[in-house]
Amino acid sequence: MGKKRSGDERPAPPSGPFHEAFAKLRERLPDGWTPPAEPAAAAAPAAAPAPRGPARAVVRIERKGRGGKEATLVEKLDLDRVALAAWLDDAKRALGCGGAVEEGALVLQGDQRDRIARWLEKRGVRKVTVGT
Repeated sequence: MGKKRSGDERPAPPSGPFHEAFAKLRERLPDGWTPPAEPAAAAAPAAAPAPRGPARAVVRIERKGRGGKEATLVEKLDLDRVALAAWLDDAKRALGCGGAVEEGALVLQGDQRDRIARWLEKRGVRKVTVGT
């Protein structure tokens, strides 16, 4: 960083946009031409049905056998091993916590009862029971 000299003046910024990328193209278009409007109804599909998930889930918190740390368990999902692993992966990303699959249940680190209940409802679980 040097001294500012009186002869080193920067040019004034352009008054319009940075550069006119389509200026030459605009010259080729007929006068009064406007681009066609996109049909909003055709672009947006009808309301997508809610994803269908398991019929129920039981969410509870556990401390025993975990060194006094809290863990949230999601049980009774009735999913196979592969689906449970996929659900766990998505839940960990959505909630920003660690977790594992233990004996057919999702185990998430910390007290995530309210957050996981909302997440399960969005995933299509019809009945979510939150316990203590």
